[in-house]
This record gives sequence, structure tokens and C-alpha cells, in this order.
Amino acid sequence: MTASSTRRTTAAHSRTAAVGAIAVAGALLLTGCGDQTKDNDSGSESPAKSAAPLADKLPQSIRDKGVIKVGSDIAYAPVEFKDDSGKVVGIDPDLAEAMGKQLGVKFEFQNATFDTLIGGLASKRYDIAMSAMTDTKQRQEGIDADTGKKVGAGVDFVDYFTAGVSLYTNKGDDQGIKTWDDLCGKTMAVQRNTFSHDLAKEQATKCEKDGKKTLKIEDFGTNPEAETRMRSKGADVVSADFPIAAYSVKNSGGGKYFEIVGEQVEAGPYGIAVAKGNTELRDALQAAVQALIDNGEYKKIIDKWGVADGAITEAKINGGS
Repeated sequence: MTASSTRRTTAAHSRTAAVGAIAVAGALLLTGCGDQTKDNDSGSESPAKSAAPLADKLPQSIRDKGVIKVGSDIAYAPVEFKDDSGKVVGIDPDLAEAMGKQLGVKFEFQNATFDTLIGGLASKRYDIAMSAMTDTKQRQEGIDADTGKKVGAGVDFVDYFTAGVSLYTNKGDDQGIKTWDDLCGKTMAVQRNTFSHDLAKEQATKCEKDGKKTLKIEDFGTNPEAETRMRSKGADVVSADFPIAAYSVKNSGGGKYFEIVGEQVEAGPYGIAVAKGNTELRDALQAAVQALIDNGEYKKIIDKWGVADGAITEAKINGGS
């Protein structure tokens, strides 16, 4: 979710129809989560290694442990969130469960704020980060999006989904917003250090260069916090990845709280992040994702959550730009 160097363009086609399809995921409301709270709830079961065709591709240390620790911001429905029983559910946990069957390990999700996930990889707190993280060159190279300076070793990505960015407002109060250029003079609430946050900062600069009122940005640790700010009239608009915006519009307040405005922009790949140099684990994950695509399990999971428009056909490494 680090801003790319290219200006935003409208996605090839609208995915508004997917809003209705997401209803099959249930009428669960988004739930908040604590900062850096370890959460061993996992969306996957520990499969028998003898039935795992790709187990020998994993590093021996992980095969011995039988667990892949996953750093994730578990407040981003429908990608990952907690259901009413407290279980971690969503697109990522379902994919992790299916990958675990291929690799003969359990994927153990641990809760953290999004902006700490890459640091958690560097400190070996997690083996991977899987949290609707957009694969970008800046992240691959460890470049800070604001300063352009190198701040870390960077990460490698195994791409597994594609999503654009959407704007949404309080229902019945769209503020006249149809495009990002309509945001000048408005206040946006957004989750910090996400792709949406970077696009907002880019738009604020553009508003000023065009001699218009600036876009005021209020950033929060989680997307539900940003939505709460808008619900209280403290902000005019929220921006988030399309699957998240669509799910929230459909389910929050029984569909009475929010509405999407305009079309999604800047479609790009979600990637599973792995620390640089951990190529054996990276390649094993790529093989597992590709196996799910080839055997049809991937499609079943994506269809279950009503986001088929974001499906991919090839699990690329570092396919983001």
C-alpha cells in the first residue's frame, strides 16, 4: 500500500456488482483489534505432513516447527477479521488453511497494526506478513514512500490477489464526491501507512498545486477507527481497498451506514511478504498458491467471499510496480 510513481487511473471496469455478492460472507460487522496483541487464533488446521505434496519445499526449520507465524492486521473484513466467536476468518485465513494442506504446516495468525508488519518480519517476530498488503517496488526495495530514502532491506512478495482503492461516505451524504479531484477541501479518514493513505497524500499535494483547497487527512491505526471518525461527522470520506470498502458498505449497520462513491482506482496485487533472503520459504509459498490456483481451491475461496474480480491466474514473485 505504498504509493506508486504513476498517477491513478480508473480500473478497467467497475466492480460495484461485487458489493452484492459479498453478502454471502454474512452480516458481520467490522471489529476493532488491539495494537501488537499476539493472537494465536488461526484460520487453518494442522494437516498431516504425509498428505502434503509440497512439504519438502519448506525450509527444514519450519518443517520441524510445523508452524508458519503470520503477522496480520486482523481488522480488515473480508480479508481478515474476527467473527462473533472470536475466530480469525476471511480470504487470507482461508487461503492460508488451503496452503497449509499443501505444505504440511499450520499458519498461525498473530495480530498487529499494519504499519508494524514489515518491521516484524525484519525482527523475525513473524515468518510472513499476510494482510492485504499491496506489492510495490518501494516495499520490495525498503524505500520510505514519503522521503524516498532507503529505510530497510525490503521484502519479497508472493502475489495472490488484485484490488483497487475505493472511496466511501456516510450513506446519503456523498459530499458531491465522484472522483479523487473532488476531494479538495474535504477531510478524509484513512488507515495510516496504507496505499489509500499514500494516495490521499498525493492528492492533497495535487490540490495545493492546482490552487484549490487542500485535502485534510486524518490517519488512524485501523480502518474501523477511520470509519468511526466519519460516522461521527469528523470526516467526509474514507478510503480503503475495494473489497474492504464493499464489505463495509454491505454490512455496517445492516447496509445503512455507508455508500461507495465513484469507481475504484490503482488496481494492484496483494502479496504475501517474506523477508529478503528467505528465498526457500518464498518459493514454497509461491508453489502453494499456484497449486491452489491449478486445482481449483483458490477459485472456491475467492468466490466464497464474493471477490472473484480480484482473482489471479499466476502466483508471481514481486509482480508489483
